[in-house]
Amino acid sequence: MPDHDTTTPAGINGVKTGSIETGANAIETGTNVTKTDTGFNETDTGFIKTVAGFNETDTGFAETVVGWQLQHGRSHLPWQGTRDPYRIWLSEIMLQQTQVATVIGYYQRFLDRFPTVQALAAASQQDVMPYWAGLGYYARARNLHLCAQALCKHWGGAFPATSTQIATLPGIGRSTAAAIAAFSYGERCPIMDGNVKRVFTRYFGIYGVTTERATEKALWEKAEIMLESAPPDLDMAAYTQGLMDLGAQCCTRSRPDCANCPLAADCHARINACQGELPTPRKKKTIPERECTMLVMRQQNHILLEQQPSPGIWGGLWSFPRFDDVQALQIACSHLGVRHDSAQKMAALVHVFSHFKLHIEPWYVQEDTPSLRSPQPGQAWVAIDELAQTALPAPVRKIADDLFGAYETDGKLFTAVPVDNG
Repeated sequence: MPDHDTTTPAGINGVKTGSIETGANAIETGTNVTKTDTGFNETDTGFIKTVAGFNETDTGFAETVVGWQLQHGRSHLPWQGTRDPYRIWLSEIMLQQTQVATVIGYYQRFLDRFPTVQALAAASQQDVMPYWAGLGYYARARNLHLCAQALCKHWGGAFPATSTQIATLPGIGRSTAAAIAAFSYGERCPIMDGNVKRVFTRYFGIYGVTTERATEKALWEKAEIMLESAPPDLDMAAYTQGLMDLGAQCCTRSRPDCANCPLAADCHARINACQGELPTPRKKKTIPERECTMLVMRQQNHILLEQQPSPGIWGGLWSFPRFDDVQALQIACSHLGVRHDSAQKMAALVHVFSHFKLHIEPWYVQEDTPSLRSPQPGQAWVAIDELAQTALPAPVRKIADDLFGAYETDGKLFTAVPVDNG
């Protein structure tokens, strides 16, 4: 099963027009080039290049991966040893952009609460979000819930039998669908997650940014060729898991362990000492930075929270009321009947999203008089000892932990301990 380090691609809906060059012949269809050549490995800007050689259609590739996985791959993760597509699907979605060690505790808790597709579909989104809070990329949780409902409505509560059908469900792309079908039904369908992309680009010498369609096309075609040349009785679960394990254990992003890689003898990157060049790195972009203030309002043993709109960052989760600046926060205090000069500035923190960096400046106010006005629509007073069961995004959880002594034990949900901060 997976150890994803990039979001599983959502399938290829079209190929950017480019030119495909095989040897000395080329068919020009645009400005980009997919190039197959022998004997050189430099990275060329503006086209995709596959370095061909003795491993171009290596008939032993899949068998080598399977043999290594059965002997050295991972086999004791909680989502392994099952053919239940629901459990496999859940692990696939959770492992997108999230490390295995982080996922394990969430996976177990999620299954304890939602043991079946039917249980998940019957729950409200508000019931689901606390079991995802902290994993990030919250659209995954919303799509998970929508997918469960679609399965119950259109498929009788069971997963479809083919990867093509599975890929039509909400939040499931081509690679995730293939992994579910391979592990659940043994379907011969290639996967192409971040780990596999790294293995393929290095082994076959495929240059080009892997998120670009021309490169993705070259990678998927190579993955299909490897399966076509594999024996008919190939263990698809071991092969699929083996590719993921190779990327996670040997062909890592930095300092790959080529000495213990079963593919090292024929690997283009190892032979040419260009492991650091593959996959081709994307041009670094400047990450936009934003700022906000948060009102941490406490009344006796309750905290004011505000549910975030969906879609949007933290959609469906609960946060301290968030404002663009201190002036807006002061106005909110006035509306609640609180003197804004009683607010105490807390230590600032930074939270990094995939596409921007958020600087958070929290302000703490404690007002124990019963004269506070009612909160705005979408806001609620939540008991401090209920924060453990409330879906809070990571930075909000951190602020709450620092204030109220929340802690985590043995992988269980956080338990808040009220303290007197007066």
